[in-house]
Parts: sequence; C-alpha cells; structure tokens
Amino acid sequence: MTEEKNLEGTAAPQEFRGAGSSHATRILLVLTGVALLVNYVETMVIPGVPTIQKDFATTATIASWITSAYLIVGSAVSPLFGKLGDIYGKKRMFLISLVFYIVGVGVAGFSPSIYFLIFARALQGIGFAIIPLSIAIITDVFPRERVAVAQGIISGTFAIGAAAGLIIGSYVVQDLGWQYAFHTALVLSLVLFAVAAKILQKDIVKAVSKAVDYAGAAILMAGVTLILLYVTEGPTLGWLSVDELLLLVPGAFLTFIFFVFERKRENPLMRLSLFRIRNVLVANLVGLVSGMIMFMLFFALVYYSQLLKPFGLNLDIIAAGLTLAPSTLGMLIGGVVIGRFLARIGPKPVLMLGSAILGVGELFFLINRSSSTFVAADLFVALFGVICILVPLVNMLAISLPRDNVAVGLGINTMLRNLGGAIGPVLATTIMASYTTPLYEKIAGVSVPVAQLPSSTAFNIIFVIGIALAVLIAVISVAAKNYTFKQQAQPPPATH
Repeated sequence: MTEEKNLEGTAAPQEFRGAGSSHATRILLVLTGVALLVNYVETMVIPGVPTIQKDFATTATIASWITSAYLIVGSAVSPLFGKLGDIYGKKRMFLISLVFYIVGVGVAGFSPSIYFLIFARALQGIGFAIIPLSIAIITDVFPRERVAVAQGIISGTFAIGAAAGLIIGSYVVQDLGWQYAFHTALVLSLVLFAVAAKILQKDIVKAVSKAVDYAGAAILMAGVTLILLYVTEGPTLGWLSVDELLLLVPGAFLTFIFFVFERKRENPLMRLSLFRIRNVLVANLVGLVSGMIMFMLFFALVYYSQLLKPFGLNLDIIAAGLTLAPSTLGMLIGGVVIGRFLARIGPKPVLMLGSAILGVGELFFLINRSSSTFVAADLFVALFGVICILVPLVNMLAISLPRDNVAVGLGINTMLRNLGGAIGPVLATTIMASYTTPLYEKIAGVSVPVAQLPSSTAFNIIFVIGIALAVLIAVISVAAKNYTFKQQAQPPPATH
C-alpha cells in the first residue's frame, strides 16, 4: 500500500478520497447545520432549568443533572464512537449517533418525571459524538490544504449556536414552555437527518482489523464518568467528603488501569504510542486547558451580567444573551480567517497568536467591564483568541494521526476538552463563593445584609487565572511541530 510519512516520521496510511468541490461544500453545510443545532439545543435548555425544577418539584442539585448528564455521557462515548467510525465508516456512525440524539430530544419533551428527563438527556449525550465525527468527515472530503478552513467554519459556529440558543431558548421557555425547546429541536433534527443521509458520501473503509476494544472503552468510559461526576458534584457534596472520594478514587484508578490495559491489547481503542507524536500530545494538553478557560470565562460572564449593580450589569437572561451574542461573531470570523492562514503559516504561530489574543481579552475584562458594550467588545477579542486555538488543535490531530485513527483521536480530544469544560465552571463557582460582599437592604430604616454576592475581587481573580492559563497554552504550544501546505497544491509524491 502506498504510504506517506506523516509529520513525525511515522508511516500513516494516506487513503484520501476527496469529494468534488460543490459536493464537498454541501457536505460542509450539512455538518455545520448539525453543529449549530447541537450547540443551539444545549444552550436552549439552560434558561428552562429553573422552570423544570419548579414543574417537577425537585431540588436544584437534581435539576442540574439536566445539563450534567449530557456532558458526562457525551464525553465518555466520544472515543468509542470515534473508533467505530474509523472501523465501520464515519457516515454510518454519524447517522447512528444522530439517531440517538433524535430519540433523546424526541422523548425529552414528553418526560413524565425529572429522572426520565435526565435519562433522555443522557441519550442526547450519546449523540454528542456527532461533533468529533463531523470534523473527521471533513478530513476525508477536503484536500489537506483546505481542511483547516472547513474545520474553522464548523468550530466558529459553536458559539453562534450557543448564543442563539440562549436568546431563543429564553423566549421559548417563557412563552411556550420548556417542552417546546425539545419539540422544536426534534423537528430540526429530523430534517437534518434526512439531508445528511442523502448528502454525506459513503465511506470506503479499509481498516486492517475490525476488532473493537470494548473492554478498554468500558474502562475508559467508567473512569472518565466517575471523574466528571466528582468534578460536577464537588461544590455540592464537598471536595473531600466520603461521597466525593468514592467517585474520585475509583475514577482515577480506572483511568490509570486503562493505560496499563491498553498497552497489552492487540487492537487497542487507540494506540498509546500515538501520544508520542508531538503534535498529538500538544493538541490534547492544549485541548484540556482551553476547555477549562473557555467555559470558566463564559460561566463567569453569564453570572456577572445578571448580578445586581454594582456587583454586575443587572441584566435579565434575555438581555444577557443579547449582550453576549454579537461577540460570538469573533469565533465565526476567526474560524474562516484563521483556517486560511493556518494552511500558509502552520498551527504553531496560530496557537501562539491565539493564546496572546485570548490573554489580551482577559486583560480587557480586568481593565473595564462596567457596561454591556465593554463586556461584548472584550468577549469578542477573547473568543477570537479561543477560535485561534481550537482550529489548530483539530487540524494537528487530523494531519498528524494515521487516517485509521483520526476519528477516535478527535473523540479523545473532545473528551479532554469537555473535562476541562466541566472543571472551568466549578473553578469559577468556587472563586465566586470564596470572595463575596454583602448586599444591604434598608429594613425599617436600617441597612441590613440580606445576601452575599460575588465581589469584584472574585471576577478579577477569575480573569487573572484566565490570563495565566492563556500563558500556559503558549508555553505548551512551543513544543508543537509546525507545518504548512504551501507546496501541496498537488498530491505529494509517494514515498516507499
């Protein structure tokens, strides 16, 4: 079989089967539409959580699982579905994953209890594998020099879908009820499934082995699930409580056992030797840190925008969404622009640039966040920096990994970014709970403290940590191996 040496000198099978330009564009539009839908629905649910809690007469802790169940299951199954996509075809697994999502969305709107709704959200979590599979499909239908642009467009739509979900979701929940957040999503999901089934081209799978390491996948899923449970429940149960340690200790043990177990498997979930490829290691480390900083920033700003003045901006949830939405254009613009530059200058300079821009955006929040205009402008800069980091990550994996491991590699990177995404809000919540200022109200002419709200110091610390994490991303990125596609307009000659 003809092979081309990849960027680290490891033989990577090159069985690229591109699509025609117009057909590739249609595929990109379909995948972008699905990515928009997924991020739109997940943010759309958030405004409805308090209403759902009230309707089912449950606690805030149980209601929080409406979002946690999706995140945890999605993180756990992404590597397995990626592996299945590498073996049985990315289109096939993409559609199967989308079916799980459709079923989850379809039954969620008819949930008779909070526990049934949480189960439905877990089914939707299985559908989260759509995201890494979408990016993997892009590597198959676009030539390598255009992959970064296509991936940038998909990545750039994430924040737009989230912003639209926050705004539209607020209106839907307020005027129609939370059930219609799922009902409308079901209709859109069915339409996109029909379009995807018609447009996506059939994979030509030439896997050396079709054996799937289900045991290894189960160990990894169990370990990651327990760790994510530990992170999400920490603020409620107490980080060192017995209940929390019963999650952390076996979770860490199972994750460690996974690496030991996989070294002995003939057909592992993903060959651990691939983590020795410099760009694969860098992409996964940066993915973990970038997930943490992005979700910590977004969580803090959503909270800050709704706090009473002078603690925050005193906006309602709809006004908060309208404030944050324009700034997400930074991700869309950045996704397209950075995708083009990445092919010319390579991922390493883009990562360094992204970490610098992200750090400047965090600095702007320290300097001035006194109005919705300043917050929107600061977030525009920060999100532009974020997309400058995300696009090179997926491109480094798509280019550096052997083609029969691209989807599972992207699945593992998605899992790590979600792990960071779970840590970020918890870190922000802990800081906001640790640095507070009393809110006074006059009762019978006397000022009486009625609540403790996060102080300005709390948010300053969050943004300083954001700057430190941006610097950490730059430090990690120094180790990346750069590459460009200037001389690859034509397929490279075969190396035997």
